[in-house]
Amino acid sequence: MNAIFSYAGRTDAPRAQPLPMRVGGFGGVAGLSDYLRQQEISHVIDATHPFAARISRNAMLACERAGVDLLVLQRRAWRAGDGDNWTMVADYDSAAAALPDGGARVFLAIGKQNLQPFASRANRYLLRLVDAPQGPLPLPNAEAVIARGPFTPEDDFDLLTRHRVTHLVAKNSGGSGAEAKLIAARRLGLPVVMIDRPALPSRRIVHRPEDALDWLHHSTSA
Repeated sequence: MNAIFSYAGRTDAPRAQPLPMRVGGFGGVAGLSDYLRQQEISHVIDATHPFAARISRNAMLACERAGVDLLVLQRRAWRAGDGDNWTMVADYDSAAAALPDGGARVFLAIGKQNLQPFASRANRYLLRLVDAPQGPLPLPNAEAVIARGPFTPEDDFDLLTRHRVTHLVAKNSGGSGAEAKLIAARRLGLPVVMIDRPALPSRRIVHRPEDALDWLHHSTSA
């Protein structure tokens, strides 16, 4: 089976993949649909981050335009359990509004995008980034820790304790790889502001790589 791995290129040093790689955007829906036709792509698996809504919408529309089968491989969303203290919000503005206005020490586990709404709250902020920021962060009282996961609950317990974090803000990315911070927050009894996933049209979704491979096998052998 021939396949190509495509990613946006926002990470400076992405992990190596056992497939040919393509880096960068396509130029919107039209550019992606043209690429699918030119490369004679028959199937697309959208395995982007659950919050990469624009990419997912473009993939859906481009596949419809090009007549290509589409499957979404997506991690299951997290759900609050016993001992969790979550406030669910719809977006970044709502997440900022859910925080105290001053005096809090907040672990912003949302990456380096969409930080601006939190500048209106006079708190201290901790970020953990894969790559060092190229310029000043749009937060007046922010510290960035540069590290690449996966992290264990013990790692994040130590991080939250060392920085005396009082609140956690997270995107509901789902999966087990990024769940350590939630386990650590539960152990410490910290309030969590959880940003819900953006709404997208109904699509065919699976949650395990083996299910995506099974879909490919049955689709290509039909």
